[in-house]
Amino acid sequence: MDKPARRGRVRVATDQDIRRTARRLLVERGPEAVTLRAIARELGITAPALYRYYGSRDDLIEHLRLDVIADLAAQLSEEIGTLPGDGAEQLFAICRGFRRWALTHTKEFTLVFASPTGEVGPHSPHSVATLNRADEPFGRIFLMAAGQILANHKLTLPPVERIPPELRDDLATFQDNLLSVLRETGLEFPPDNLDLGTTYVMIQFWARLYGHITLEVFGNYPIPMTKPDAVFDALLADLAREIGLEST
Repeated sequence: MDKPARRGRVRVATDQDIRRTARRLLVERGPEAVTLRAIARELGITAPALYRYYGSRDDLIEHLRLDVIADLAAQLSEEIGTLPGDGAEQLFAICRGFRRWALTHTKEFTLVFASPTGEVGPHSPHSVATLNRADEPFGRIFLMAAGQILANHKLTLPPVERIPPELRDDLATFQDNLLSVLRETGLEFPPDNLDLGTTYVMIQFWARLYGHITLEVFGNYPIPMTKPDAVFDALLADLAREIGLEST
């Protein structure tokens, strides 16, 4: 009786079942709990049966990562959908929405933004999702707001000579990637608005935003914060003031 039942369970173990189970394990137990063996056990099938869908755990984790990013981007897009389209209000709403999501989805945040899924390093294809994946939904939603800002605001940006020479080649590569993505969105802005000073500010903006949120998610902020919302709002105000915007 056991073998026919097992064959029946294999037939209903679809890709959707696998991803749903993987997401549940992630939320309940964290990224380390998401293994092919654990998923197979939850679905009542053998681990080799999963290989018809995924060649390895890394393959599954990458698909799970993309699912999480897509859901986050959809949520943020909905939240900013009714805001003015000049970019500034949208950008700071995205920042607040990202922080709120991170604090309420800590396991997903850990998987996508705080734990490499394979080889570690800045050039690894498995590095955590940041703005270097500008063509993915999460990076794209940031860049669309940034593109609107570049089209509608005169920013205060550092001149090229103030940028450390050691960074300029990397920033130039990032600049080319950003231009490619922004052109696909149909946004129009003067090309001079996206120079090395712009890309330098964007990297600094992201690093400070990401660093603050990461410290807060993992409870590693250097001092106890009785009013964390006010601390975050102050960070956004500082970032806005430095580039000649107002955080709203």
